[in-house]
Amino acid sequence: MSSSGASGADPETSTPSHPELLARHAAALDLFGRRVHDILDDQWDHPTPCADWNVRDLVAHLVSEQLWAPPLLAGGTMESVGDALDGDLLGEDPVGAWEAAARGAREAFAAPGALDRTVQLSYGPSGADHYCGQMTTDLIVHAWDLARGIGATEHLPPELVSFADRETAPYADDLSGSGVFAPPLTPPSGADPQTRLLARLGREA
Repeated sequence: MSSSGASGADPETSTPSHPELLARHAAALDLFGRRVHDILDDQWDHPTPCADWNVRDLVAHLVSEQLWAPPLLAGGTMESVGDALDGDLLGEDPVGAWEAAARGAREAFAAPGALDRTVQLSYGPSGADHYCGQMTTDLIVHAWDLARGIGATEHLPPELVSFADRETAPYADDLSGSGVFAPPLTPPSGADPQTRLLARLGREA
């Protein structure tokens, strides 16, 4: 997904209640954060399932996404933010950069009334609850990517797999055309929910 948290589709999906959505978003932030803390000093240049990104690039992408959340939820636009979030966002302390960005995004989404707002994403206006759902799904999937890149456990919590499955199902046919995800794969017969989700997003478990 892009720095605006958008997959290029504006899903008209059934959105979970705000408390459930915030709980899943927080859990996804924690999941990705644990993987960031698992990165060893010599693993930052390891490849990941994202063809153009090594481990550092992948973490930088997620840091960028989290940094976009506060200004967008405050009514900003991509034009008003401009190039403020370009360049090296990780610096000499990539783990610290992640923690600060994640904390800001968590607080922005959890602010009173935040999920009732409209945000301006790369493809146009969207409900903040849809934006949060997309951001949550991105964290879940990229937590798996990061785990594979550093050799950590690739198991995803079932409730997060279920959330991401519901989130992506309505616009599954548009995912590969967005340029963000690889074409879907055919999962093996009898595949578990995590394997089926990853196959939908062009990943082989």
